[in-house]
Amino acid sequence: MSAPPRRRKNTPRPVALVALGAASLLALTACASGATTAPVTDAGEPVVGGTLILEQWPDNAAFACVDPFQTYWIEHRQVIRNYADSLTDQDPETGEIVPWLATDWDISADGLTYTFHLRDDVTFSDGTAFTADSVVLALESAQATLQELPGAYGGVYVAGYESSTALDPTTVQVQFSTPNASFLQGTSTTNLAILAASAYEATPEERCLGTANVGSGPFVLDAYTPGEGIDLSKRAGYAWASELNDHQGEAYLDAIRINYVAEDSVRVGNLTSGASDIAWPRNPFTPEQIAQVEASGATVHSRSLPGPAYNLYVNAAEGAVLADENVRVAVSKAIDRATYAATIYGPDYPVVASAFDETTPFFVDHSADLAFDPEGAAALLEESGWVLEDGATYRTKDGETLTIRQPITADNPGDALLQDQLKAVGIDLQLPVFQAAERASIIAGGEYDLLVNYYTRADPGVLQWILDDRYAGSKAFAQSSADSQTVAAIKELFDEGLRQSDPSARADVYADLQELLIGTAVAIPVFERVQLAATGPDVHGFRYTSEAFLSYYDIWKSQE
Repeated sequence: MSAPPRRRKNTPRPVALVALGAASLLALTACASGATTAPVTDAGEPVVGGTLILEQWPDNAAFACVDPFQTYWIEHRQVIRNYADSLTDQDPETGEIVPWLATDWDISADGLTYTFHLRDDVTFSDGTAFTADSVVLALESAQATLQELPGAYGGVYVAGYESSTALDPTTVQVQFSTPNASFLQGTSTTNLAILAASAYEATPEERCLGTANVGSGPFVLDAYTPGEGIDLSKRAGYAWASELNDHQGEAYLDAIRINYVAEDSVRVGNLTSGASDIAWPRNPFTPEQIAQVEASGATVHSRSLPGPAYNLYVNAAEGAVLADENVRVAVSKAIDRATYAATIYGPDYPVVASAFDETTPFFVDHSADLAFDPEGAAALLEESGWVLEDGATYRTKDGETLTIRQPITADNPGDALLQDQLKAVGIDLQLPVFQAAERASIIAGGEYDLLVNYYTRADPGVLQWILDDRYAGSKAFAQSSADSQTVAAIKELFDEGLRQSDPSARADVYADLQELLIGTAVAIPVFERVQLAATGPDVHGFRYTSEAFLSYYDIWKSQE
């Protein structure tokens, strides 16, 4: 099926985080942003030594994994970024792919063959050498993992992979059966980070628990205890950081201790009291928490997470209420996104403007299409036969109430506000609470109308893991996301995005994709996903990666 016609939209807009001092740069039709609440000061020469204490949201049974290829959870991917290196790195400001373990690369004209030229001075923390065989083993292990776990999170990164060959110790050739224009960016990610040979002798389950995970990064994974925390220590002799870092050589810190702390207030309190060095929230800080952090002399850093925005995805299976495009679009028009952002996260929080967050390459601003339009929502519902009788709260049709179910894992103010906004146009949004372990059965049984899903990656092809049943973590979820014609059009756009190596051509494809997703309300954006972090006054060298993770490598602590 050919792609639908595209109506050209505005150019990408800069992030507007006034209170957080946002800065943004436009590159590769993407917008990358990073900010702090306080000006950067000259803290003097970096100090070697010390232990960094970081507190973050706890893992659980669904996310208890620190294996690069399998892990979805951004907190653990952040840890992986610091003990396992990748072939390339991605500049968070420009989107440019730069050398790391690979010094250079060649891509064939047909997009099927990638040849990487590798450094010859890299070792893993067990002392073994990094060579072309290491890359082959990592990619072949990824394929083996996909055979056992078809929905593994790294699968979309290697779509179309056929084979890899070590041409010599410092040259590896990767062959695809179909073009994969996003593979080069994929080689910069944590999901394609490379481990030592001994790690791949372990089972996928063992790698999840970290017992065999040996990387070439600036830190060593010493211990991972699900439900408790993670310990890392400095790697002696590290000397191959990418050019995006502020220094070369060994890391400054001696060790890092990551503690799991569930309560936001406790994390913030520990930071402001000096009991911890970094507070890494699961959801953005509230305005009150930011004020508390700043008052203690700490600094708040922010960056939008690349990849899908916080979207509600629909169950459009035959017979479902959201199989009707009018009803889906009405739901989207009924959401006052500006009020949502300001009410839940503060008056200067960015308002979502597309199905992707604005740090995603090829982001296109669809603010006009996502404008609050309750009258338009009402008209579409009336057109589809959903009427609001005099004195009634909710619309009805043939004796049935217009009820939409959005299963959630916990009550929160944002969902309650969304419920109120839909109620204003006559939609009964029900919010049944479920346990994370029940998600698969809820999807399989079609026991939802709206459901949240997301994945962080600085490439728009990441959405295949959600909406393309060939690579999706849940085939049932992807297959129910739209009618068969729209699903086919989405998949064709994904394929075309992988076929096109020219950035301008890819930009056109992903502009079409965003217009299709927004226009048909297959994805209903609610808010921009922004990663915030707070660092104590003694912490220096904070740096977000392109995936909005934290690099510990340049961090150092003032010593008394």
